[in-house]
Amino acid sequence: MFDAVAAKYDITNDILALGQTRRWRSAVRTALTLEPRHLVLDIAAGTGTSTAAFTATGAQVIAADFSLGMLEVGKARNPTLPFVAADALALPFGDACFDRVTISFGLRNVADRMLALDEFHRVIKPGGVLVICEFSHPTLAPLRKVYTEYLMAALPALSDRVSSSPDAYRYLAESIRAWPTQKELAVDIAKAGWRDVQWRNFTGGIVSIHRAIAGKD
Repeated sequence: MFDAVAAKYDITNDILALGQTRRWRSAVRTALTLEPRHLVLDIAAGTGTSTAAFTATGAQVIAADFSLGMLEVGKARNPTLPFVAADALALPFGDACFDRVTISFGLRNVADRMLALDEFHRVIKPGGVLVICEFSHPTLAPLRKVYTEYLMAALPALSDRVSSSPDAYRYLAESIRAWPTQKELAVDIAKAGWRDVQWRNFTGGIVSIHRAIAGKD
């Protein structure tokens, strides 16, 4: 599915998110507190747009994605970035090798959220930082009603016009509605062994960024 949308993925997301993606991406970068010495794993990196922004801090970043189509487009656009084909449920990396792990708008797409959180914990060093950016649930009832109507009606209609694979964005709307609340996701993160789990809402809770620290096994 994601192979089919790779070529227009970034521009389509900008349009459907009403231009908010850059703000969310900047917030993720801030939450990661990156330093030049850090080795960072960007999971579900897609075409590497977020990964390229992280490298501006001097950190060494690996872009990982399950979709070969995304990786192909990303490598053509950013030939100097290291791209790796990787399944979030079975990452091809050793234990405790990354200082930072992040995933944006990708955890919702894995088959087993808890297994993915366990894998993230396995590959990060004790004390390392996890940052998850994901669509979530608006905190105000009026916004929640408008947003839900946009998701289930306007978004699929708009994707018909701007996306090469509208069905992928119909799936997007359905998966967002089924996603756990901010608090429920925080509980899942803690169950996977992460500590100091916090989250911050953006755009009225349409997106939330969760941050946690890797505990010692």
